[in-house]
Amino acid sequence: MRLDDSRESDNVEDRRASGPRIGGRGTIGIGTIVLALVAMYFGVDPNVVLQMAEGPPTQQQAPATKPPANDPQARFVSKVLGETEDTWSAIFQKDLNRQYVAPKLVLFRGATPTACGTGQAAMGPFYCPADSKVYIDLAFFDELQNRFKAPGDFAQAYVIAHEVGHHVQHLLGISDQVDNLRRRNPSQANALSVRLELQADCFAGLWAQRANAARNILEGGDVEEALAAATAIGDDRLQKQSQGYVVPDAFTHGSSAQRVRWFKRGLDSGSLKQCDTFAASSL
Repeated sequence: MRLDDSRESDNVEDRRASGPRIGGRGTIGIGTIVLALVAMYFGVDPNVVLQMAEGPPTQQQAPATKPPANDPQARFVSKVLGETEDTWSAIFQKDLNRQYVAPKLVLFRGATPTACGTGQAAMGPFYCPADSKVYIDLAFFDELQNRFKAPGDFAQAYVIAHEVGHHVQHLLGISDQVDNLRRRNPSQANALSVRLELQADCFAGLWAQRANAARNILEGGDVEEALAAATAIGDDRLQKQSQGYVVPDAFTHGSSAQRVRWFKRGLDSGSLKQCDTFAASSL
């Protein structure tokens, strides 16, 4: 990717320096002190009473900071996020006549609290609509290269663009509509999830097309890297690797072929209308 002239987004929160830390305990009242003295009279260690009164230690997340300037991977993520901001801002203004509100992107290690519950690195990158944040443990990029055999900077950019695509769905009200449909039709929950995920793939392709048209960010082989990543994380490929067989009814993200097809559809068309997976008769 050509990102030398791309700006770094200011919407990156770095939580990698320290994970969850132990906070203080509760306060101790005069009644607790009296109980401790009584306990001591009967030969019980008063510290036991004091510790019970204080309650368990609380976990607090260390404050987020900006990524260090000498971290090339964090700078890359910041530039890709900046590209998504510039591109989607233009799309929202030109195509939708409204303002784009950018998400935050959180870098973390291992686990981190989110408005959607505790985020785990094992979940892979994800978007939380409750706080409008994308969460990424950068170790996933090593896994993308080594485990999934999908190396390359644009493969990584595709992952970020896909999660930002979920943010776009949130802004457009698509995610809420899908949640309502899931509640009314639980048996269709997986099928609806597939259409939601494939639309995010299409939005990632749309972003790549528009960003490249505006700032010439793509180099030879970039598209192939994204297609390799889309192929590697298709439900059929992952099921085959993990359990040796494929169960299409259990798909939640779409097959490798479907993910490739919808990314290419967004890339080739550069059109929001062409990314309407919910109107498509077949995926």
